[in-house]
Amino acid sequence: MPSPVLTVRDGAIVDGSGHRVILRGYNIGGWMNMENFLTGYPGTETQHRRALRRALGPELYDAFFEEFMAAFFAEADARYLASLGLNSVRVPFNYRHFEDDSRPFELKDEGFELLDRAIAHCERNGLYAVLDFHALPGSQNQHWHSDNETHKAGFWMYRHFQDRVVHLWQALAARYRGNATVAGYNIMNEPADPEGATLKPFYDRVVEAVRRVDPDHIIFLDGNRYSTDFSAFENAPVYPNTVYTAHDYALPGFVYGGPYPGLTNGVYVDRDQVEETFLRRTEFMRSTGTPIWIGEFGPVFTGDPERDEQKYQLLADQLDIYQRHAAGWAMWAYKDVGAEGLVAAAPDSPWRQRVRGIMAKKARLGVDHWGSLDTDIRHILGPIEETFAKEYPDYDPFPFGQQSWISTLVRNILLAEPMVEEFGRCFADIDSAATARDLAGSFRLENCVVRERLASVLSAAARQPT
Repeated sequence: MPSPVLTVRDGAIVDGSGHRVILRGYNIGGWMNMENFLTGYPGTETQHRRALRRALGPELYDAFFEEFMAAFFAEADARYLASLGLNSVRVPFNYRHFEDDSRPFELKDEGFELLDRAIAHCERNGLYAVLDFHALPGSQNQHWHSDNETHKAGFWMYRHFQDRVVHLWQALAARYRGNATVAGYNIMNEPADPEGATLKPFYDRVVEAVRRVDPDHIIFLDGNRYSTDFSAFENAPVYPNTVYTAHDYALPGFVYGGPYPGLTNGVYVDRDQVEETFLRRTEFMRSTGTPIWIGEFGPVFTGDPERDEQKYQLLADQLDIYQRHAAGWAMWAYKDVGAEGLVAAAPDSPWRQRVRGIMAKKARLGVDHWGSLDTDIRHILGPIEETFAKEYPDYDPFPFGQQSWISTLVRNILLAEPMVEEFGRCFADIDSAATARDLAGSFRLENCVVRERLASVLSAAARQPT
């Protein structure tokens, strides 16, 4: 009897009836894994939550997050995504929903219940859900989106963290075994193993552990260096029933990017170069005959009509390239405060009004690595970059080199961390659960604005034949 869940067969994803399925959808970033540029706080999710708890107190903090978790991805969101012709969502999650560092291996019901709720929304609206472990204990990469308060990825250094991930994935696999709405298990988002020696042995271990519990669901595996490098898998058999997933952010789509076509950081980028990058990042999949799925991609918008029109053209070119190569995709990210999302909390919403001063300061100081520029802090960064170029010309830190490393330390940490306390003070006068819930309710779909042009581009791509 065929399995009811999606599986990989003859180089394609197929459903229980053997029909080919190309997953086209959105990442629900900012929900079970929060990010600074998506909802407007500085620093990391853990710093954000600490600041809110100190400002609100436990009761109002709980009221805020109870509403936030219900509002950010609700039934209406799943229905809207399905109405565009999309067939899937990728659901990033932080390990802190499932266990506490003070009580490792003791799993909490709350995280599973949130996933259950999201999966139920998807099931009722004909969407598949890819479960994406986005922030691992110890942090699997060097940046804020793994809830990393430093620039070191401790996950690769300590077996303890790895053991906890294996334990949680076995629990998730046991819970969702046989669930046909779950498209599969994305074991780890954007790993960044500096030595490159631990990633493959860990994948060997976790894949075997999951397969003991659930032999049927697809396993999705990101490559090293933020899902762009698949050399760790070379000269080894591919895992059965597995999709190797690349991330495909194009230079002109970054907040500093453009024009398109044109030069970004000294690199000329046009459609041919975008396709060349895609082909390079997916060469492993094509050489092994495994499905191609782009787990993340997408531009950051600027508010400048001319620049944003170029970003729409870039997006249209990427989607057309994916169509021509039968690649599935999950765009980043569905909902935010205006920089990237398909929908955003309205500018006059209680949340946006409350944090508008912080968001302006974040933009001025460039503290969001993803969503802001360093234009106004060149007097800080310039001398540091010049000193390093002079004194340490051969220093090339993992994962993206000297300039990115300096930017992370200065912008994401040095300038962002003290702003967290200032962010918390924005909420010091809140004295009722109703007000706390109203703030979180800003992220309900009915209280959001839709980027209609983006919706039409994505809907046209989603409805292309498979």
